[in-house]
Amino acid sequence: MAYWLMKSEPGTWSWEQQKNEGKKGAEWDGVRNYQARNNMRAMKKGDFAFFYHSIGEKACVGIVKVVVEAHPDSTDTTGKWECVDVAAVADLPSPVTLADIKDTPQLENMVLVKNSRLSVQPVTAAEWKKVCALGGLKDPPTA
Repeated sequence: MAYWLMKSEPGTWSWEQQKNEGKKGAEWDGVRNYQARNNMRAMKKGDFAFFYHSIGEKACVGIVKVVVEAHPDSTDTTGKWECVDVAAVADLPSPVTLADIKDTPQLENMVLVKNSRLSVQPVTAAEWKKVCALGGLKDPPTA
């Protein structure tokens, strides 16, 4: 079991849109960064990820679960990009902003702080628990 953070621009794909996909989930498509693609290749069915709204809000707003492991991205005509499918699991009762994360000493080494532009990134188990706590999630999904 691993934890991740997946960034989306709310004007392109919002948390509400993700939730509307239900338990079947949706492709996390359109990623065109090798490191982010490789992170998706490492994801396993059942892994959890923060759904992070980039641009404007800059906050973790919900939790998704990987429901389909890496496969060809249906939006890619070159055949070199892959994606996973994720389904919404839970709202974070209080969005956890980038500023909140940067202001929390236990999160100073989080990839989001060190490389905020990476759209799909790993999160440690300790970081997962801390961000869930900051977001007011009393019973966060874990392995």
